[in-house]
Amino acid sequence: MKVKFPDDIRIYIACGKTDMRKSIDGLATIVTNNFNLNPFDNVLFLFCGGKRDRMKALLWERDGFLLLYKRLENGVFQWPKTTEDVREITEKQYRWLIEGLTIDQKKIIQEVSNKKIV
Repeated sequence: MKVKFPDDIRIYIACGKTDMRKSIDGLATIVTNNFNLNPFDNVLFLFCGGKRDRMKALLWERDGFLLLYKRLENGVFQWPKTTEDVREITEKQYRWLIEGLTIDQKKIIQEVSNKKIV
């Protein structure tokens, strides 16, 4: 799902596995009841099944919900198996996840400020 989302969007990932048979209403209920979050906020919620080859994303767009679904033909998503129910991630972590990487990179190359070399 290499979709361009609004710049001010927040992204939450449902850790562990989710029943992928759930539709919009079922996923919105998980967001409300299990995570104590509002599915109508400017938030992208990500869910993954037990096989880790499928992902669903839920987003409220002011006039209705958008449900995105991605199934990998080869490989699996590096989905967190932590005991946390839900976790906020950055756009960079989202890109890593979509590209097959783990969202918990051990070392990240830090950007260097523009310093003059004498």
